[in-house]
Amino acid sequence: MATMQYAKLGHSGIEVSKICLGGMSFGRVTEGVGHQWLIDQAGTTAVIKRAVEQGVTFIDTANTYAGGTSEEYIGHALRELGVPREQMVLASKVYFNEGRLSREAINREIDGTLKRLGTDHLDLYIIHRFDYDTPIEETMEALDGLVRAGKVRALGASAMYAYQFHNMQVVAEQNGWTTFTSMQCHYNLLYREDEREMIPVCRQFDVALTPYSPLASGHLTRPTWDAASKRSETDTVMRNKYDADRERDMPIVKRVAEVAERHGVPMAQVALAWHWARGVVAPIVGCSKPERVDDAVAALDVVLTPDEIAYLEDPYVAHELVGPLARPGEKELAGTTDLNKK
Repeated sequence: MATMQYAKLGHSGIEVSKICLGGMSFGRVTEGVGHQWLIDQAGTTAVIKRAVEQGVTFIDTANTYAGGTSEEYIGHALRELGVPREQMVLASKVYFNEGRLSREAINREIDGTLKRLGTDHLDLYIIHRFDYDTPIEETMEALDGLVRAGKVRALGASAMYAYQFHNMQVVAEQNGWTTFTSMQCHYNLLYREDEREMIPVCRQFDVALTPYSPLASGHLTRPTWDAASKRSETDTVMRNKYDADRERDMPIVKRVAEVAERHGVPMAQVALAWHWARGVVAPIVGCSKPERVDDAVAALDVVLTPDEIAYLEDPYVAHELVGPLARPGEKELAGTTDLNKK
């Protein structure tokens, strides 16, 4: 059985497991609203129990996942399991809410998140997207205030343009405010656009990479594109993210299957191993069953050779950006959308 490995979360000094458990699949299903493939409280507790047993210490969620019930389920599970608060690194996000990243919204939303999780502080608070309507100075000063107040230990950001992330870091540095220590970008073998600018900027500022969708919403876990699952049948966000590039991406999927067969492991483990080979600190893995946790942890034992990495990457071609939000009114020019609220 693989042994969990740990690493520092950027310049924060916080130690995290090299697998982050994603909370997007936890929560209460609301018919016709949001994701329909969520797991209930009992299922959430079972997954988190297995994760804790396997040494996972890093859990990521958001204020809007399942209408806030993802945070509630995670908090309930940790209390029910008797997991010491100091053992876990809890991350949540702010943006897809009233007021976006205004000072008022940030101060309101952190209190809601803490209440739902049942804790007095968050280890990592992440801005879910870039807010065009709020001055950077207002956002960064408000976030710094949360750190100074002890409500948050460290700050992170998620999908945006590299210049926006760079500007926010510079503003924080110039004013003596807390800078971001992690970047939750969209990154996997089927989508590598952040290698152009975002990842170099992260290296510049000693920011840890904690990518979402490391398995490309399941497309890197099977040799076929489609699957007979509730998510495949109902997740329009997933289809909008990946289906347009199906023909160009299938050669990569086939190569992942070939490498996995040579190693005698599931495809998902090769896809995850590629992240660590590329310097990712902790890919965010969503698990709907306890055994999925076991599969992810086992991937830590898979070591890819330079030739295998090159073989996996070679068929890649440039993709339209998926993740960063275009400035309102410029969506057509930017080639990006708000399709992904991961």
